[in-house]
Amino acid sequence: MGKRVAVVGTGQTHHRSKRPDVSIPELVREAVDRALENAHADLGAVDAIVIGNMEHFEGIHLSDLWPAEEAGLWGKPGFKVATGGTTGSSLAIAAYYTVASGLYDRVLAVGWEKLSESAGETTTGIVTAFDPIYERPTLAGAVSGLAVMATAYQYRHSIPPGQAALATVYARANAMRNPHAHLRKPVTVEDVLASPMLSTPIRLLDMCPTSDGACAVLFASEEAVGRFPGPPAWISGVHSCHNHTYLGDLCGDTPVFLDTLTTAAKEAYRQAGIADPRNQIDVVEIYGPCSWACLEWAESLGFCGLGEGGKFFASGAPAFEGDIPWSPSGGVISTNPIGATGLIRVAEAAIQVRGEGGDRQVPGVRTALATGFGGSYWSEVMILAREK
Repeated sequence: MGKRVAVVGTGQTHHRSKRPDVSIPELVREAVDRALENAHADLGAVDAIVIGNMEHFEGIHLSDLWPAEEAGLWGKPGFKVATGGTTGSSLAIAAYYTVASGLYDRVLAVGWEKLSESAGETTTGIVTAFDPIYERPTLAGAVSGLAVMATAYQYRHSIPPGQAALATVYARANAMRNPHAHLRKPVTVEDVLASPMLSTPIRLLDMCPTSDGACAVLFASEEAVGRFPGPPAWISGVHSCHNHTYLGDLCGDTPVFLDTLTTAAKEAYRQAGIADPRNQIDVVEIYGPCSWACLEWAESLGFCGLGEGGKFFASGAPAFEGDIPWSPSGGVISTNPIGATGLIRVAEAAIQVRGEGGDRQVPGVRTALATGFGGSYWSEVMILAREK
């Protein structure tokens, strides 16, 4: 059995569509400084660093070396993680295992993206990741791939678009409470349904933005937690699962798209001793890049039955005042600096467990769940708890 591990510090930038006031290294340093300040520590308290982003999006080769000094890598051991859209959550998992293994006691995970400097590489990078004969001609970045999933899901379960729109409505309302969020303007179901169609059934307001931003999270072993005065958020379950399938495989009777998140969640629940996630988890931070994905993934995580994701959102349960608040930070629908996004989910889950959420704090959080999502249907789950 590995060492017990906790989050002892989190920091993130104010996420925006463009941050022309800072370079990439300076953007990263903002998040690192805030994480260290939150942990009441300095770089001397960090043993090693895990860093990563979607490195081809900004067109920078060896992107981990570009902000190395500002991330604190100078003179310290470190390594890069780059797993596509899941990079942020993979950073958290890599940092967790590096500490749990006993290799280091205090590891800083750093993720970032400056998509305003991508010059078109974002769509190109996603499109060229798929089969060049059967899939690439139908793709237009992430939107069309998500639209295939959403179309199949809507057809299979007869989901009204207004139910999916509620995921955006809740997200934007929550983002109003979060000073770090990118999109902080409330919307209604009518606003979502009247917004331009991107790829059926996904409309403009169903989809997440592209953001500039960075996040840093400090993980510490049980032996080292005492050096940090703030309350720890203990990692009680973690799992990663991925596969690869043709997009057409999503359209059959078997919901292939659900498999990786369902598998990852079941294993993380087993580790954390969770038998009834709807009643044992207090808050969730989900990597939901569009409203339709949020509905389907509520089912994958066991919060409702198959085909009941729309009814789950219509019930008000995922609202901030509901019985299982969904992304009180505003989530990915409000903020998406891709290389940092999954790490932000872990940071926000830790913030809730540590009681540091301010206006976005859900009362009485003892257990929080964070997920990551990326290409090849890669899903990751991390569960954080107040108790060791």
